[in-house]
Amino acid sequence: MSQDPQIRRLIRRETHSSRAVASILTASILLAVFLWLTLESVLWLLKDQPLLASPAMMLRWLQDLPGNTIPAGMTAAGIGVAVLGLLLLGLAVGRGRRHRRALESERAAVVVDDDVIAAAVSGRVRLAAGLAPGQATTTVGGRSVRVQVRPTSGQPLEVENVREVVDGELATYGLHRRVTSGVQVLKEGAVGQ
Repeated sequence: MSQDPQIRRLIRRETHSSRAVASILTASILLAVFLWLTLESVLWLLKDQPLLASPAMMLRWLQDLPGNTIPAGMTAAGIGVAVLGLLLLGLAVGRGRRHRRALESERAAVVVDDDVIAAAVSGRVRLAAGLAPGQATTTVGGRSVRVQVRPTSGQPLEVENVREVVDGELATYGLHRRVTSGVQVLKEGAVGQ
């Protein structure tokens, strides 16, 4: 992988999702709530009419809330707030990886979708084994590439031969993050081509 900081930054930007929308939305909601509370407090100090509720009215409402609300409602509200908090925490500390991978290049930032890699590996396996379209399917996960092959009836396939083809194809890409390959040859074959 290139040591150029700009290329590394571009690759990181393309392979990780932004948290800007969630951050801006959360900050905007909190800002609106705090501005409203500040305005209500200033109006209360000036002995003016509140917009919605003065701080004294809000405090009284909070004190009376357990007696005026059914326990199931309080439990549901608590669960809702907890789920929202866990969601925001997950967004904050989650990996945020997109289904993309960086390929080795000294001159440019090369980023490819996992679906493109899966299609290329499937195509290479089909070519090498003489299979028809749909007889080899590939899924690309976080750190693994899994290939499932349905051989043509009466023509056995060796797992090791297919694995060599898959590993050779992956080696040509020069993936930035190392992946392991797994090959499964199904026992029931497809009707001959």
